[in-house]
Amino acid sequence: MSATDHSRAAGVLLLCRAEPGRVRPSAQLLNEPLLLVPAGEGWSALIPGKDSWRTEGTDLATAAAGWAHALAVAEQWPVVGLWWDARGAGFVVASGFRRTVGYAWLADGTPLGEEPAMTALRARTGLDPVLDGAALDGLARPDADADAASRVLGLIAVLSRTGLDLAPGLAPGVPADGLRAAAGAHPLAEAVDWPGWREAVRTGLLDAESGRLGAWTRGPRARALGAAEIAAGASLALWGRRSGRRGMTAAGVTLLADGALTLAYDWWRARA
Repeated sequence: MSATDHSRAAGVLLLCRAEPGRVRPSAQLLNEPLLLVPAGEGWSALIPGKDSWRTEGTDLATAAAGWAHALAVAEQWPVVGLWWDARGAGFVVASGFRRTVGYAWLADGTPLGEEPAMTALRARTGLDPVLDGAALDGLARPDADADAASRVLGLIAVLSRTGLDLAPGLAPGVPADGLRAAAGAHPLAEAVDWPGWREAVRTGLLDAESGRLGAWTRGPRARALGAAEIAAGASLALWGRRSGRRGMTAAGVTLLADGALTLAYDWWRARA
């Protein structure tokens, strides 16, 4: 299959277990062409442009993992990244500072992943360990009648038990252009743009003041967390830049921004 055919078959969906208003600030820090749409009760979906992963290479699993990690690393909600192309499909799941893990199926549905990825998905998204765990176990077993797309559809069906409800057209097998067209048709769809550092910090301070960032935004623990995030973010951003991994660079920038915001908010409130 040619590279062009491979590109046409490819798609990525980033599913965030949070409302769009909570997802938007982290999505803006990625500085990628993204569309943001509601995706059911307590869920949002982000759809990247096709050109976004062309610069990352043809490995969609790596691109999805980088984006998911960058979105979730400074947040309390998890991100599930779904990807597919002509060779197969899979998912990644990211949550906070925990290791991002993934699972894949070949085009014919043959499982390639390991059990810890399914366990992490269940735990991080709040699925039922018995009923939902059994459904996930089924996706990891050989099935001659299930191809890669149907495996991802099965995964979406399991996640729908937590409130996920994707708009029509947001489905495995749909190419990137089709995904963006379907997302753009949603009445609440919005393009996510980088607002600049001043606006990002202002928005973050307002979020902190309203309590969105939780109890770690003031005091010695906040200062320790902010310093740790800045150190980790600088290291990750430098590594991502040297290796050409835009997703890792974005994750580092996200950590840097969140750490700086935490310190700024603590300083501001101490003088208020």
